[in-house]
Amino acid sequence: MEELSIIIRTADKSRKAEIGISPSHKVSDIIEGAIYNWALPKDNDYTIINATSNKVLNPSDTLQYSEIRNGDILEIQPVLTAGRR
Repeated sequence: MEELSIIIRTADKSRKAEIGISPSHKVSDIIEGAIYNWALPKDNDYTIINATSNKVLNPSDTLQYSEIRNGDILEIQPVLTAGRR
């Protein structure tokens, strides 16, 4: 299976990276990689939105199942929980 070339960025656009990744990887793999590589707070939950198609991605789905294409921009965002301090 051919690698996808995609762009990952944070919601505030302060961090951005172009990566090559197999379509068989899960969305959660991207979240875990961003937390590790960018030292994002580990006590937050995160979601990913395909900014190109404006769709929220399910962390347990593969990139192929999520219909991610070459050049798509995936944006990692913290999940905001009401009442959390």
